[in-house]
Amino acid sequence: MRPLFRALLLATALAAPLAPQGAALAQTNRIVAVVNGDIVTSGEIEARRRLFALNSGLAANQAVLDRLTPQVTRLLIDERLRMQEVQRRRIPVADGDIAAAIADLERRNNLPPGGLVAQLRRGGVEARALYDQLRAQIGWARLIRQLLGNQANPGEAEVAEFIAAQRARTGQQEFLVSEIFIPLDDPAEEPQVRRFVEDVVGQLRAGLPFALAATQFSQAQSALAGGDLGWVGAEALDPEIGRIVTLMPPGAVSSAMRVAGGFQIVTLRGRREVGRDEATIMSLRQVFFAFSSPLVPNQPTAQQLQQLERAQGLAGSARSCEAMEAAARAQGGDRPVDPGPVRLESMNPPALRSMLAALPIGRASQPIIAPDGIAILMVCSRERRNEAEITPAMARDMIVRERAELLSRQTQRELRRRAQIEMRQS
Repeated sequence: MRPLFRALLLATALAAPLAPQGAALAQTNRIVAVVNGDIVTSGEIEARRRLFALNSGLAANQAVLDRLTPQVTRLLIDERLRMQEVQRRRIPVADGDIAAAIADLERRNNLPPGGLVAQLRRGGVEARALYDQLRAQIGWARLIRQLLGNQANPGEAEVAEFIAAQRARTGQQEFLVSEIFIPLDDPAEEPQVRRFVEDVVGQLRAGLPFALAATQFSQAQSALAGGDLGWVGAEALDPEIGRIVTLMPPGAVSSAMRVAGGFQIVTLRGRREVGRDEATIMSLRQVFFAFSSPLVPNQPTAQQLQQLERAQGLAGSARSCEAMEAAARAQGGDRPVDPGPVRLESMNPPALRSMLAALPIGRASQPIIAPDGIAILMVCSRERRNEAEITPAMARDMIVRERAELLSRQTQRELRRRAQIEMRQS
């Protein structure tokens, strides 16, 4: 499933007569709203709502698209307001920042380098639309941090107090939560916003990845991170959300809940006791020998047999993680040689987990054969760690995140209050 991003779809009918093409272009460029002098066009709204319908699995019939229109229009207006404020304050967002954000999105969505833009292009979406959206999100996050001033750097006393409060809760439950926040400023709009968020809930429960929907539609500061709030206690959430989270099983998606300032949808990804989460954390290296065609059991191709021979050679000769890295460079491919810290208890299937638990450090595994290729793994380090132990850096991040979210919502409301927004009729 392709990631969800705002996109401007450019339709060109080269074989069509001049007059119909001009009429279609005029319709695409019809002005729907003027936001402090900047325009939002019907083409942008059409692109966003069709892209969301496509990626969420909604039927792209006219009734569904019309139901999405009010919320899509609202999101584009808010994006204009945010970008205007970023530009007014001359907050820079470099091309390198955009490239880093794209690389992070590809990593979180298990895409190779360049895979995200390739997917967009295959779907007829201009990559520039993705760059513009990321620029607005990154710029807004930097604006909020600038507005926080000294509040973005909690002092040692604040951090110590926060850590002490967390340790006092040892043994209580905390929850790994992701959110989608949809603002509501005008009570008259509540019925249509509620219908929209209920549609989103339905698609999430039908399999739409939560992180993708959050990236597309959430107005919270967590949107760029796929809605991730990290580990939080129920008391850190809206009271009604906190109550629901305590009752949800991991993997569940809540109904759309009315909270201060709008609607919130949450999913519970895990639960644990505060201060108690013993885990085995491993550093791995992997080399992948890709097949040029899917493996048919008992009928391997010559290329597949050659890859197996190479994998067996590496398994017998590699004696260090440096040797694995060198082999990965020689082999090429788009799979990272270092997948980052891996929690043993989360590895699946169980047979793989058992193999990695028993594999001596610095020794290559036997070839692991899959339909698309062969993997050789090596454990570089293995340590037992309490993942629930809060550090000063974690405490600072949690304090700043809470302050930033509150300030973001306040700033957005103020921009809306001061804005000159003119809605145009078709």
